[in-house]
Amino acid sequence: MITFHQVGKTFPGVVALDGVSFTVAAGEVRALIGENGAGKSTLLKIMAGQYAPDSGELRIDGVAQRFTSPRDSQNAGIAIIHQELQLFPQLSVAENLMLGMLPARAGFVDRAALRARAIAVIERLGEAIDPDMRLGALSIGRRQMVEIGRALLRQAKVIAFDEPTSSLSVRETERLMAIIGDLKASGCAIIYVSHRMDEVYALADSATVLRDGRHVLDLAPVTADDADRLVGAMAGRTISDVYGYRPRAAGPPMVEVAALAGPGVAAPVSLTVARGEILGLFGLVGAGRSELFRLIYGATMPDTGAVRIDGEAVPPGSPRAAIAAGLALCPEDRKEDGIVPLAPLRENLALPWRNLTGATALLRRHEEQTGANELIGRLRIKTAGAETAIGSLSGGNQQKAVIARWLWAGARVLLLDEPTRGIDVGARSEIYELIYRFAEDGGTVLFASSDMAEVLGVADRIAVMREGVLAGIVSRDEATPAGLLRLALPQANQASSNQDTIPA
Repeated sequence: MITFHQVGKTFPGVVALDGVSFTVAAGEVRALIGENGAGKSTLLKIMAGQYAPDSGELRIDGVAQRFTSPRDSQNAGIAIIHQELQLFPQLSVAENLMLGMLPARAGFVDRAALRARAIAVIERLGEAIDPDMRLGALSIGRRQMVEIGRALLRQAKVIAFDEPTSSLSVRETERLMAIIGDLKASGCAIIYVSHRMDEVYALADSATVLRDGRHVLDLAPVTADDADRLVGAMAGRTISDVYGYRPRAAGPPMVEVAALAGPGVAAPVSLTVARGEILGLFGLVGAGRSELFRLIYGATMPDTGAVRIDGEAVPPGSPRAAIAAGLALCPEDRKEDGIVPLAPLRENLALPWRNLTGATALLRRHEEQTGANELIGRLRIKTAGAETAIGSLSGGNQQKAVIARWLWAGARVLLLDEPTRGIDVGARSEIYELIYRFAEDGGTVLFASSDMAEVLGVADRIAVMREGVLAGIVSRDEATPAGLLRLALPQANQASSNQDTIPA
């Protein structure tokens, strides 16, 4: 159905793709995997008509294509489900679903037809969404389902999914898997890009691995038994090397959360995290992990409870007070809440340091340049220089920069919300190494993740959230996938507990 034949693409100073060749048949799901910078995004942009290849060709159903615009790609039967959603929050759900193909009557949009078509695809998605609702009022996960619905409406015969489950709940992920199964059965060719290997094993018939713009491995069929081979092809290391867990001695209490509750946290939460400890916070999308972090950090005013850092109470509802106490929050959505995309890397790194020092502009610029260069080298942030716009860096390097800014500001406690979301295997291992070094130097880490393997691989203890309630805290030695899921799933018939114990 789709063939890439010796596809090459070069940008100034960078070979993004170097003679990539593979095919995807009708009714096949092919995983496309590789680290950030491997060339996956460039390949998808060539499919989408955003880039033209410098060499080689793309064939659809055996016919060579030369796209000059995204419209050409759509007309050829290709749809791309982007990780960064291509939607308009101010428009309605129905309008977003039908963008570029709005039904018309007498020169005006046919609202009745628009609504009817939107309802039909929403029902196919298994969602209960009002088509007249403004898209911006939906959760990120539901917006992702709208993006998928748009591809279904176009009746595409080749569909590429780029990290489609990064913002979906378990139920939404299961529904997406079912939709992909239906598309496969109908003869669509599916390209599935994901860093979540369990999804690859569950969905893919075959896999293509890219590394540094080159095609390094094809594999069919794909099973969990191939994990080390796939990871080795992507990053040159084994799975155990990726997490690299190493134990350390915990010190006295550093973070004390006492009966904390507020928006998104339904029952008071109490927990204690020691100096040098890494506490994983596991839960499904919407479990209340991010909301708990916002309460601890002061970004949301709590209804009840208190937070103490190293024995000192932190005034509630004040991020400035939290930062002064040594707390730092790295938010889940880097793009929206973690960086200033068009600003230089130097300025992004220095944001909290500026407020803490009050240095003059002239002195500040010199110190910022020196400090930024030191952090870029120490954390191995891949960039052309400190003046490069942070938005142009890969996701992994953006995340390292967000963590680096708090190291510069002297943070003692890191709140990391989905710190490796959308990040490749190699960059993940570097971020885990940062976490370990921070803890070994006496820092305290709380990190929230919906990736169970990550939580099991990195944390000393694991706290499980369920529907705004702390369901229990489990030691690393006692934690099992089945046990964590029993605590996390809404239908679990276990009593909730907000103490540092495992529910009976």
